[in-house]
Amino acid sequence: MAAHRAQIHPDETITIEGLAKRMVPYAVAVGVIGIAATVLLGMLDGVKVEHHGHDVPRFYYSYLVAIAYFLSISLGMLWFVILQPLVRARWSVVVRRIAEVVAAGTLPAMLVLTVAGVVLPVFLGYDGAYGHWANSVVQKTDHVIHNKAAWLNPGFFSLRIIVYFLIWWFMARYFFQKSLAQDDSGGTAISEHLRVVSAPSMVVFALSLCFAAFDLLMSVNPHWFSTIFGVYYFAGCAISVFATLSLFAMFLQKCGVLTRSITVEHYHDLGKLLFAFIFFWSYIAFSQFMLIWYANLPEETIWYQPRMFTSWSYLSIWLLVAHCIFPFLCMLSRWTKRILKLLAFFSLWMMFMHYWDIFYIVMPEFDNTGFTFDYSDITALIGVGGIFVAAAAHTAGKVKLIPVRDPNLGASLTFENF
Repeated sequence: MAAHRAQIHPDETITIEGLAKRMVPYAVAVGVIGIAATVLLGMLDGVKVEHHGHDVPRFYYSYLVAIAYFLSISLGMLWFVILQPLVRARWSVVVRRIAEVVAAGTLPAMLVLTVAGVVLPVFLGYDGAYGHWANSVVQKTDHVIHNKAAWLNPGFFSLRIIVYFLIWWFMARYFFQKSLAQDDSGGTAISEHLRVVSAPSMVVFALSLCFAAFDLLMSVNPHWFSTIFGVYYFAGCAISVFATLSLFAMFLQKCGVLTRSITVEHYHDLGKLLFAFIFFWSYIAFSQFMLIWYANLPEETIWYQPRMFTSWSYLSIWLLVAHCIFPFLCMLSRWTKRILKLLAFFSLWMMFMHYWDIFYIVMPEFDNTGFTFDYSDITALIGVGGIFVAAAAHTAGKVKLIPVRDPNLGASLTFENF
């Protein structure tokens, strides 16, 4: 019972209002400069690929990679928020608010960025990264695209993407607002309510994430399909949430926030979950490849051909070694998860590898003759990342970073691994 009566230390700092005010302007400036540089490079660089008679600038693909990368963090955080009441988790209370802030704060910004740089060009007829199906001429001349036109057309595509984001935004805000309301009211009623609504919310989240992965990423090559692709993208979302939660918590503690509330025991659990989803990603990636290789159907193998028989194959090998074997072997140890410098290194490493995973999904569809990298890939990542950080910091500066009256807070504060 003592664990449940534990309280936050009276000297504990649990807000970052001042830090957030300092961070937001710089992050916005970095974001705007990065996105402007990406567009400028797209106009001046001349790195293009021809799709059905149209030259498509590379920056559309660079921007899509950046959007898919940071969106995976937002969706991973939302999944984590929905999961905690569903499984009645108690250990995670002291880190849950960080996930709530990131999910609720960044999804509106990601909606604007996605509509501006991904949806709007397609809707206005510029094709963007979706020139293989968004072009009206292609829809008439390509038999496969013609049969998919009811689903893959600019208008319906744009509507679906916006609906996905509105669903995610609503769920993120709902869970966040209920959690904040509990800071005022206390008691168990809100916790029980969230436990009830978390089950249908998880179903809606799973379906919307899978269809969004199909639309945003898999449709870049509309002749290819994989029923496991949504799970593949989700595996990256899960890796990103546990890596970024660890890094965000360490950053806040370096700034003097949550120094007593988040302990090595919480980092240990975050590390265990990161390790588990490294294995899960590897299993899903192998399952997708093995089934396609074994069936040997042209409409499926076309996706792997450039990734196996051009210089893109080196990136395939790099992902196998650096995204799977190396972190899996190193994170087997208990101490990799409890020594914070090691956990920080592997969290950063997995976020680095997660970027290359998204890059591996998108970029061979821009140039299937061999590996390429461009300055716009860096500027797009910086631009979207700056806006992402600004949105998260802006929301974090308004609230307490611990749900101070959650009934399970005491159990979380005194949590220990055995």
